[in-house]
Amino acid sequence: MAAEPDVLEELRRLRARVVDVTGALAATSDGLVLAHDTATVEPEGVAALTAAALGVSQSLADATSRGAFRELLVRGEDGYVATYAAGPAAVLTVLAGQRTNVGRLHMEARRSGARIADLVGGALSRAEHHT
Repeated sequence: MAAEPDVLEELRRLRARVVDVTGALAATSDGLVLAHDTATVEPEGVAALTAAALGVSQSLADATSRGAFRELLVRGEDGYVATYAAGPAAVLTVLAGQRTNVGRLHMEARRSGARIADLVGGALSRAEHHT
């Protein structure tokens, strides 16, 4: 996809803006890695798990009449895994340490998710026009 270098740059900018973010990846909603900036995790595995979590999250939101999926936050003993909608076709997953300012993480990751949605949506539109 033509947007991959731009998506990777957005992931790097997110890591620079939020202290204690240790990795980020963008993937399609079905688990295909679009770009990643991760050193400590295997991106394909995280993307696959993100797709599974996304499916459960969407079902839970639907079953409780909460509307479309927007984000999911998992807090473990050693930090956070946060997943954000990035348009209808992609998701952003961010890994952060336990000292992360979660409010700042949400604010910046939502902004990055919107940017990634624009990049992926634009690339998909161009691809559809060329087929």
